[in-house]
Amino acid sequence: MYYAQLLFPDFSLILCGYLVCRYTALNRTVWEQVESLTYYFLFPVLLFQSIVRTPLDLRAASSLIIAGLAMGLGSILLSYALPYLPWLGPRINRREHAANAQIAFRFNSFIALALAERLAGPQGPQLVAVLIGICVPIFNVAAVWPMARHAQRGFLRELLRNPLILATASGLVANLLGFAIPGWLEPTVNRIGAASIALGLMAAGAGMQFGPLARAKVLAVGVLGIRHFLLPLMALGLSTLMGLSPLHTTVLMAFSALPTASSCYVLVAKMGYNGALTASLVSLSTLLAMLSLPFAIGLIR
Repeated sequence: MYYAQLLFPDFSLILCGYLVCRYTALNRTVWEQVESLTYYFLFPVLLFQSIVRTPLDLRAASSLIIAGLAMGLGSILLSYALPYLPWLGPRINRREHAANAQIAFRFNSFIALALAERLAGPQGPQLVAVLIGICVPIFNVAAVWPMARHAQRGFLRELLRNPLILATASGLVANLLGFAIPGWLEPTVNRIGAASIALGLMAAGAGMQFGPLARAKVLAVGVLGIRHFLLPLMALGLSTLMGLSPLHTTVLMAFSALPTASSCYVLVAKMGYNGALTASLVSLSTLLAMLSLPFAIGLIR
């Protein structure tokens, strides 16, 4: 019940976007402009703010960082490998996989921050901020690479043009250099961040169609199975192998079971891929997190 209440705001915004787009005059023409605003301005500001908000203590959380990176790289490799598996591969469309491989490893950082203090106490948000600062640039690069490769675009060119990657990389550098957003600017930045979450989720709902999901069932099971089942098991194995403290183990387990990032849809749509399928996968991931979060925490309790 607790996780359902935590995830309900995200899912309800996705549903609002779907209903508004289908049953009012605010149709796809309007939402295409919303996607551009979110992708090029709102999300980059939000990502930068999320990373610079809390100073990264890399030394204190070194074991957690190593475990988080190992888990993230493992999920990226599993996701990339799906089209090459003997039984699954022939049933997966390579273009759809290129766009949606990211569903398996990206995460909703705002739900992570909301969970952190409740599950891990006062140190929770700082530890999650460390994982966000380290993992988000890597995961964004890993999300762009299959799409750039499949579309035969220059990978480096796509990275340099991608506002989400530029924002996360610059946020990480600013954090390590000790930069902080001035107090007088924080309210404005916070409001931009709140707008990006709401509009990004509603844009995902507006782009959602269930037809593409029915035609990509194997891909959906693959990426969501990695995101919500294999990752918690991987996190448990890493925490045991590395002898993580109970606090670090709790943070890693919660981190492993998060729903995928709502910005997946905006990235896919702006790079010219099938955003409807991605929007459906984002919605399903949000629902599945109601099961995977208690499953992951239950593994250590």
